[in-house]
Amino acid sequence: MLSPIVISGGVLGGCCKNTVEIYAEAQYLVFYSINPPYEKLVSQKGQRGPAEGGGMAATHGTPTGDLNAHGITPSGDVYWNQDAATLIELAVTRKEGMFSAHRALVTETGERTGRSPNDKFIVDEATTSEDINWGDVNVSTDLDTFTKMRAKVVEYLSAQDTLFVQDLYCGADFSEALPIRVINQNAWHNAFARNMFIRPDAERLASHSPEFTVMHAPHFEADAEQDGLNSHCFVIVNYQAKEVIIGGTRYAGEIKKSIFSVMNLILPKKGILPMHCSANTTGENTAIFFGLSGTGKTTLSADPNRALIGDDEHGWGANGVFNFEGGCYAKLIDLSEEDEPEIFGTTRKFGTVLENIVMDEGGVPDFADVSKTQNTRGSYPIEFIENRTLDSKGGHPQNVIFLTCDAFGVLPPISRLTPAQAAYHFISGYTAKVAGTEIGVKEPQATFSACFGEPFMPMHPGVYADLLSGKMAEHGAKAWLINTGWSGGAYGVGNRMKIRYTRAMLNAAMDGDLDNVEFVLDPRFGFEVPVECPNVPEDVLQPRNTWTDAAQYDATADKLAAMFNENFARYEAGVSPEVNAAAPRSMA
Repeated sequence: MLSPIVISGGVLGGCCKNTVEIYAEAQYLVFYSINPPYEKLVSQKGQRGPAEGGGMAATHGTPTGDLNAHGITPSGDVYWNQDAATLIELAVTRKEGMFSAHRALVTETGERTGRSPNDKFIVDEATTSEDINWGDVNVSTDLDTFTKMRAKVVEYLSAQDTLFVQDLYCGADFSEALPIRVINQNAWHNAFARNMFIRPDAERLASHSPEFTVMHAPHFEADAEQDGLNSHCFVIVNYQAKEVIIGGTRYAGEIKKSIFSVMNLILPKKGILPMHCSANTTGENTAIFFGLSGTGKTTLSADPNRALIGDDEHGWGANGVFNFEGGCYAKLIDLSEEDEPEIFGTTRKFGTVLENIVMDEGGVPDFADVSKTQNTRGSYPIEFIENRTLDSKGGHPQNVIFLTCDAFGVLPPISRLTPAQAAYHFISGYTAKVAGTEIGVKEPQATFSACFGEPFMPMHPGVYADLLSGKMAEHGAKAWLINTGWSGGAYGVGNRMKIRYTRAMLNAAMDGDLDNVEFVLDPRFGFEVPVECPNVPEDVLQPRNTWTDAAQYDATADKLAAMFNENFARYEAGVSPEVNAAAPRSMA
C-alpha cells in the first residue's frame, strides 16, 4: 500500500488549485502510477457472485468496533474505515469496476439498476408499530422472517474472504446526528457509503458507537418461496434491533435510502422535520427544494450563485437546515457541461463512483447512452462541489420550493402558493415516476408520493405536513411550485422545460424579483402565476398558451385535477377545511 502524497502549497500541474483539486489530482497520480492505462483494463460485467479477493486474512486500518458484536466471524481480511482512495484501488484490483479516462470508478449493478420498492419491508415490532403508517408503501414483515434472513446474511458475510466496514454519521448537525456502521462485501459499495455519509474526524471516530447498522450482502440472493419474500432481493429494517439487512441487489442507492427512512422515524419525535429535498443558501437567504428523483433537486441546488448545503436529504431543526449526507448521488442522464458544469466536473474527478454508465472506446462517459438504464448515477463527496457551505448547514429557509415533473404538461412552470396550497401540494406530492428510478418503469408515469418522498416516510404524511406548516409559519417562508416537466403538450408531444428557464424563474423567486410583478390566478388549480419573469419568454409562463390545441389542454388539465382530488380523498379527514379548499377543480 502506498503512503498518501502530502503536498504543501497550492500549485499542482502548473496552475492554481483549491484543496479538493490538489487532493484529487494527487490521488490521480498515485493511482496512475500503480494501475495500467485505461485501454489495458477489461470491462467487468456485474456478476452475481462476489468479486475476487486474495491474500492472507488480516485486519486493515484501525478497528472502531468488533464484528463479532453483530454475529459476524470474519473468515478473511477486514478493512476498517478506509479512505476512498484505498477503497477504489481495491475495487479495481478486485475487478469490481474499472477507471474511466478521467479516473472515476465505473461500476455496474446488474439487473437492479434502481430501487426495489416491492422488496422493502419493516419489521412489525412493539416499539414502533403504532408509529408506522402501514400499507402498500410501508409493508410489514414479522420478526421470524427478519431473524431467519439476518442469520443467512451473517453466515454469508462471515464466509467472505474480504469485508469492508465504515463507521460514519448521518446528519451534519452532530447534536442530532445518527452514528451508523455499514458492513459491505464489496469495496466499491464501501466507497459509496464513505462518499454519501458524514465522515467523522479522528476524535469523533474514536468515540463512535453505532446506533444503527447496515449489513449489505448484494451477491446473496434469497429463495423467495422458501423465505417468504417477493423475490431474491430484500431490504429489511428492524427499528428495535437498530439494523438494516440488504441482499440480492447491487444498486447502491438502497444503502443510503434505508438510513434516510430510519431518520424519518427518529427525528419527528424530536420536533425536527426530515425532508427529501435539496438545499442551498447565500448565507442569508436559504432555500429548500422538495422533489422526487429526476425532478431537479440535485441539478437546481448546484447553483453558481448559491452555496450548496446538500442535494437530497435534510433536516429542519431549531437552528435551521442541515444535510444528512456527506456527498451527492446525482442522476447523470443527458448530463452536459453547458447545463450543469459543477456536476459534470465531478464525473471527471478521482473519487467519484459512476454507476451503469456507457463509455466510448477511449473511456469517456456517454451520458446520453441509456442502453443499460436511464437511472445512471454518480456518487461523489460533497467537497467535489466547490461552491458549498463548509459545514453543510444553513439558516431557516425563506423559500420552500416544490418540484414536480408534470408528465401531462399542464402545470405552470412557476406558481406562488398560499399556506393552504403549500400544505395540500406537500401532502399530494404530485410528480411523474421518471424512467429508470424504479424497476419496471420505462417512461414517465403520473404518480402521487406524499411529502415528495412517500417510499421513505414511515409515518403518516400528516405528521410531516404539520411540522412543515409550523416551521414555515414560524419563519415566514414563501412557497413555490416549479414544474420541471413538459410544456407545449404531454410527454411524447411537448418538450421538457429548458433548464435555463427554470433556473431564471427560481432565481427571480428567491431573489425577490417577482415580488412586484403582476400575477394571474389559474382558474383550475388556484395558483398565482406571474405574467412576466426576467430571462423567460412570457408565453412559457402560461401553459395553455404553449399548446396548439387549447381544448385538448383543457381536457388534459381537467383530467389531472380529477386525479389530484381522487388521490387526496384519503387525507381529507385529517386536514383543515382551508387545506381541503385548496384542491383544484374541474372547469368542464
